[in-house]
Amino acid sequence: MEDNTTFSTPNSSFPGGSGKILNSYEIHRIAAPELLVIDRVITPIFYLIGIIGNPLSAVIWLSKKVRKSNSSAIYLGTIAIVDTFFLFVHVWLELLQAWGVKTFNRPDYCEVYMIISMTPQYLAPLLILGFTFERFIAICFPFLKNKVCTVKKAVIVVNTLSIFALGLGIAQVFIWTYDDTVDICNIRPETHVFYSVWTWVSEMVIFVAVPVTVLVFNILVIREIKKMSQMTTSFGNDAGRASNQTSTVTLLSVSFYLIFTLLPATIVYAIQTTISLGNMTTPPEEWTNDDSWSTYLTYYHVRRIIEEICLSNYACYVFIYYATSDVFRQKVHEWWCWKRFIYKSENDKQSSFTTEYKIVSHKTRSQTAMDSVNV
Repeated sequence: MEDNTTFSTPNSSFPGGSGKILNSYEIHRIAAPELLVIDRVITPIFYLIGIIGNPLSAVIWLSKKVRKSNSSAIYLGTIAIVDTFFLFVHVWLELLQAWGVKTFNRPDYCEVYMIISMTPQYLAPLLILGFTFERFIAICFPFLKNKVCTVKKAVIVVNTLSIFALGLGIAQVFIWTYDDTVDICNIRPETHVFYSVWTWVSEMVIFVAVPVTVLVFNILVIREIKKMSQMTTSFGNDAGRASNQTSTVTLLSVSFYLIFTLLPATIVYAIQTTISLGNMTTPPEEWTNDDSWSTYLTYYHVRRIIEEICLSNYACYVFIYYATSDVFRQKVHEWWCWKRFIYKSENDKQSSFTTEYKIVSHKTRSQTAMDSVNV
């Protein structure tokens, strides 16, 4: 969804100062240069966090010990892999949008990019829906937990959702193509009707219906937890539930983070066709002084900020895991302490070797001096 908004109106071209036709990326860089701070400063920070945090999350959640009896770990580990892949793909967009580097805006690359870009965006919410439903079953229907919430079934669901998301992504081939007149990916002229229908259906299902369904499941889970807490208070503590509650808090936090970042981005995407454009004869560098463009520029600023917040959804789950999951936090500490232990052991060995060398060297010199005296 995020990448689709990049190609939204105005897709018309403007003549530059040298007579060159400007594409929509160049137009927006000229009309709103202040937004380049977001793309050139904040976005790389998210890249850095995600490229470190997501692989770390994947390694921990998909480790044999963690995933052995925790089906939710399969979902969380897969999400970390998907998010890592998306961030690497997003670099293509960022280079073009913020720096003007020619990346996927060329024949054939355009279609490939849209597939590999949209597929993880479709898949991530579906995976979160998967473990949210699983947690709903585990909390609200505990007798079905051992039957439904298994690692084997989680693997099957993940594979099924991945194939489904890939199918949705492949549909982008029939919508987008490289337009050499404006040097960008553009909608195929013959698919405008299909694009409108497909976009509304897919966007509403994946980016509206899925988050809303996740919200409903979360509300039901929270209500059930509240009832369980009241019963626990009445009949005594249940120490065995501590680990399960921690896992539930982690999954609820991830779910709500998805909702709070995805729904606003969906809304700004949905209303873009209702935003009126300004005087098309006004050059981009003068839009800020043209009242006819004020509404669109305001919308564009809001949209870019919301899109940047949405990007954090692909980078910052590691903080949620560390803050809410005892298992994750323990694994991070074990990994960190092990590295420090190895480093300390190597230093101790080096220090011991140096000390022994000094002692031996000292003894050798002393023995040599004694021999000289004796002679």
